[in-house]
Amino acid sequence: MDFRLTQRQLELQTAARELADFMTKYELACEQDNGLPAAAHAEVRDAVLAAGLQAINMPAEWGGAGLTIFEQAVVQEQLGRLTGALWDMVWRPANALRFCTPEQRERFLEPVIRGERRDCYAVTEPNAGSDPQNLTTTARKTDGGWLLDGEKWFVTVGDHADFLIVLAAAGDAAAPTLFLVDKATEGVAVKRTPRFMHTFVYEHPEFTFTDVFVADDQVLGGIGEGYDITRGWFTEERLMIAARTIGAAERALELARDWAVYREQFGQPIANFQLIQGMLADCAVDVAVNRAYFLQVAWELSQPDADRKTLHAKAAIAKLAASEASNRVVDRCVQIFGGRGYDRSYAVERLYRELRVDRIWEGTSEIQRLVVAGELIKRGTGVLRLPS
Repeated sequence: MDFRLTQRQLELQTAARELADFMTKYELACEQDNGLPAAAHAEVRDAVLAAGLQAINMPAEWGGAGLTIFEQAVVQEQLGRLTGALWDMVWRPANALRFCTPEQRERFLEPVIRGERRDCYAVTEPNAGSDPQNLTTTARKTDGGWLLDGEKWFVTVGDHADFLIVLAAAGDAAAPTLFLVDKATEGVAVKRTPRFMHTFVYEHPEFTFTDVFVADDQVLGGIGEGYDITRGWFTEERLMIAARTIGAAERALELARDWAVYREQFGQPIANFQLIQGMLADCAVDVAVNRAYFLQVAWELSQPDADRKTLHAKAAIAKLAASEASNRVVDRCVQIFGGRGYDRSYAVERLYRELRVDRIWEGTSEIQRLVVAGELIKRGTGVLRLPS
């Protein structure tokens, strides 16, 4: 085994870290103003393109960075250090868009890759969260296309995106199908934009669809293929969540370590106190162990002979372990900062609020446990083994 990053991977890691460091200057403004102005978005867009980190999950021949899953994880870990979900400004088109036809790719995907358009994924509904198969959004066949009716919640980037990837039950067979829907289409409306516990650079609006006409050439992947395409997206996105949360946890630990060395109480740095040392050590363990695992799974997913079923469960393990570990880390770090850890101008406070959702979105911790348990019951303990 060789655990060293290659020269190429080190260069990607450095580029991502430099981009993240550049973007930290927007963190406080995002927190204070609940978002950023158009000028800031334009500056970040230019920086992303200059770094060559646009659409890292898309092939180079389409204009993306063409990174492997492993390389994407290396990049995402560094971007995860950013508060305000500024990492999401480094656009990474939904993996489902890989299923675009050449015509769809030209209209929808390639402009996203260039940073000219933005997509969002509309799957969750009021009664279809952890159970996406409980769909009530429908698509009725009509001349030349389909009429969509329904409601979608928690559509991340829905305020900034100009088109949606909508999962709906199509036709009499209620076949789960993805549709590419321009946001400006008649019948598409924002019902509500909730204010959440975190402050993200983008919002998560609720959308309604009322007799929204979508042409036949805007079906993504084919009738009835919506779940399979979405499941593949979940595998990779859960792994990227693991990478980002560990990046965030390491930043929190760095800040807490520096604070513990600097901050004096009772005539000495609080780093001298064993209770503080214990918290720092526990944080280091959570970061180190989870980094090793998500990188292992990312490497496995990058192999051409990867067993996608087993790796779906391994990605669930990575997401479950890293999201919960990062929450433990940042909780300890807030405690080390004391009262200042409760101040929104400190990054540890913002990370504390922002990391909480990683135990919920793209599959709750409980759903991850069910995925892992299902793999164990069906196929045994192979999910625990290294590839041979």
